[in-house]
Order: sequence, then structure tokens, then C-alpha cells
Amino acid sequence: MADFKPGSMDITTQTQTFEGFIKATIRVAVVIFCILLFMAVFTS
Repeated sequence: MADFKPGSMDITTQTQTFEGFIKATIRVAVVIFCILLFMAVFTS
């Protein structure tokens, strides 16, 4: 097996993917909140 040194792996792709996932999740949550707020205000 190859010699592995903790902390030496390049994780830039995984970090960018995770950041994109978090941004998308926050945006979807904001959109859903706005839709619910709109429905609460303008429906009878």
C-alpha cells in the first residue's frame, strides 16, 4: 500500500462541490420561505 500522510490529499474539488451545495441549499430555502410568506399574506 502507498505511504499516506494525513492532510496531504488535494481536496479542492470536494471543497468547491460542498460550497456549491451549501449555496444552492440556502437559495432554495430562501425561495421556499418567500413563497410561503407570499401565500400567508395574500391568500384568504
